Amino acid sequence: MRFDGSPDLSRCYARVVGGPSGCGAAAGPAQVLKRMFDMFGTEMYAVDTLLSQPKQPMAMCRGASSAPTPARPILTPPSLPTPVRPPPAAGFRPPVNPLPSVEASACSFDKWMMPEFRCYWKVVGPDTKVALAFGPVAAGKYGTDMTLWEGLQGRGDTYRTLLREGATALLNSYNSLPFLYPTLSVINHMNLALLGSQRQALMTALRFKRANAGVSGSASVPCKFSTCS
Repeated sequence: MRFDGSPDLSRCYARVVGGPSGCGAAAGPAQVLKRMFDMFGTEMYAVDTLLSQPKQPMAMCRGASSAPTPARPILTPPSLPTPVRPPPAAGFRPPVNPLPSVEASACSFDKWMMPEFRCYWKVVGPDTKVALAFGPVAAGKYGTDMTLWEGLQGRGDTYRTLLREGATALLNSYNSLPFLYPTLSVINHMNLALLGSQRQALMTALRFKRANAGVSGSASVPCKFSTCS
């Protein structure tokens, strides 16, 4: 859901007000809103699971059997208050469920450009301007008309490579909570690189590239994309 203006929602709760039906799902207790991030006049909130299913599935459920199964939470479209400003870029349809995944995932720029994975563009869209995504420092370097989609195609130049890997890291941070660089960290590193030397820009691009490739210390993080329906 969306709210005009910038109300303080830090002490608000979300709960299911209608009785769910099918497969025995039941409403759980009210959950406090948790702020995911706050930038560019937009705040994103999430809540813990609001629905649960019984240990014994009902006969109508697919794959139901007589043996009891462990209770699992059912993830539902979140109560997600996000102010309406700034408006989405032209041609971009806001997704139904923009919550990032709790699973670790890191995908390279070429995966983000594949049409079968377009549904993973959640908070921003291909037509979102680089200046809007990264702020005035990026606007001064790349102009106000360049889109994230165009930025993903950059190569052959230090700052175009930086933009390609920075935009990819931004998308990964929106998509996966455990991604090596949180969203605000991606933006901060990007701005510092643009304000620093060319060597700093290149090193930041290489660090983003490693993170986007799933290299995190001694661990290896896969890209957990599946074809969009």
